[in-house]
Amino acid sequence: MALLGRSTARWLAAALAASSLLPAAQAQFYKIGTTDEIKESARTLAYDLMTQYKGNLSGETPGILPGPPTEHKGDYYWWEGGAMMGTYIDYWHLTGDPSYNHVIEQGMLHQTGPNFDYMPPNHTASLGNDDQGFWGLSAMLAAENKFPNPPEDKPQWLALAQGVFYTQAHEDRHDQTCGGGLRWQVPPTNIGYDYKNTIANACFFDLGARLARYTRNDTYAKWAEKTFQWLWDVQYIDNTDWRVYDGSHVQNNCTVILKAQFSYNAALLLHGAAFMYNYTESDVWKMRIDNLILGIKRDFFELGIAFELPCEGRQGACTADMLSFKGYVHRWLAVVTQLAPYTKPALLPMLRTSTEAAVKQCTGGASGRQCGFYWTTGAYVDVAVDKTSGAGEQMDVLAAVSSLLIEEADPPATELSGGISKGDVNAGERGGFNPDPLPPITAADKAGAGILTAFTLAGGSALWYVMNTGL
Repeated sequence: MALLGRSTARWLAAALAASSLLPAAQAQFYKIGTTDEIKESARTLAYDLMTQYKGNLSGETPGILPGPPTEHKGDYYWWEGGAMMGTYIDYWHLTGDPSYNHVIEQGMLHQTGPNFDYMPPNHTASLGNDDQGFWGLSAMLAAENKFPNPPEDKPQWLALAQGVFYTQAHEDRHDQTCGGGLRWQVPPTNIGYDYKNTIANACFFDLGARLARYTRNDTYAKWAEKTFQWLWDVQYIDNTDWRVYDGSHVQNNCTVILKAQFSYNAALLLHGAAFMYNYTESDVWKMRIDNLILGIKRDFFELGIAFELPCEGRQGACTADMLSFKGYVHRWLAVVTQLAPYTKPALLPMLRTSTEAAVKQCTGGASGRQCGFYWTTGAYVDVAVDKTSGAGEQMDVLAAVSSLLIEEADPPATELSGGISKGDVNAGERGGFNPDPLPPITAADKAGAGILTAFTLAGGSALWYVMNTGL
């Protein structure tokens, strides 16, 4: 049977969604016409998402969604708890609602690990650079949003972000296979250690760009530049059309690229590029922003509505990880408009159109307001189709709705613009991989540079063909 093209996949998504409708259509619950309506909708979405979080209950583990699935504890891996923490930090920043701040502080601090670098013993043995990276990004977000500081005897948000960055900048994480770059996994014994993927490097790049802007320390910026250039040089960022691919194995020197395109890869690179543009005012970073925006609109917003290209055309094909990507994309693209205001005409109308579609389909469940994943049809598809509880789907819509308030919010803070979080020059030195203090990048280093992966690596040959041919 011939493989489906992209347009056919979108048509099929609509047809499948229509066949999954409830017997009687339900009225749209969420309104987003005014600021007050947006805040009220976000408040209800935040409440419903929190009902799926058990970390604040007696006997449960703070900071994580139920899981991991490998232990039959729930649908979600460790990293997605960190992503949820970031979603609520943005929710507070954008709406002003502090209802969940204590829950977020508790979860963020519980998962730091004994060395304050988001390498908790329960997860170190299976740690990916991207997993650790997502927690670091949420800590950085807390610093930028001026989220209330932890008690003085606890690690501070900026120091936690630095701890993650320093451990990942250490030579133990970087080798010369493929000319550099972070591997997917941290322990050499892990399956996937031989794979260098975009998301691990995108997290490191984005964190470096944000630390550079926050602290005015150029060493972070040089690491960010080096990492982006490496992604370009190995052509994980397509040098012709700016498609962003997943990664490759070191055995082939990263030359046989898995061309799966996931929205959060491209969006996180755009987010970091906007921080670098804001910090450097360089035309090079503006060019990168412009091209990444064109690629994202082409590949993930073809109809003006967020669409997860590799899996959304086939209901039930998206993993629990993928089901949360739309929310990150909305959050990150909204912040791009603050850091590079000239992008507002290109991004803000698209984000609103996408959010309007998102809330239209939130008509499911006993409440009549549960959100699904398939936004382009405007019709609710039961989360059971994707075999999850729906936390990722709910988080997506919460992020999209909250992000509509971006023009009323302060941009990310820095140490010079009112940032209140304290850093730690020794962050990361106590970690299990014994990193040294952040090493400087030499001119030669710079010139030389010029989570999900488990699913794609385990996929069948047909899926591999679809992802690599772009059909």
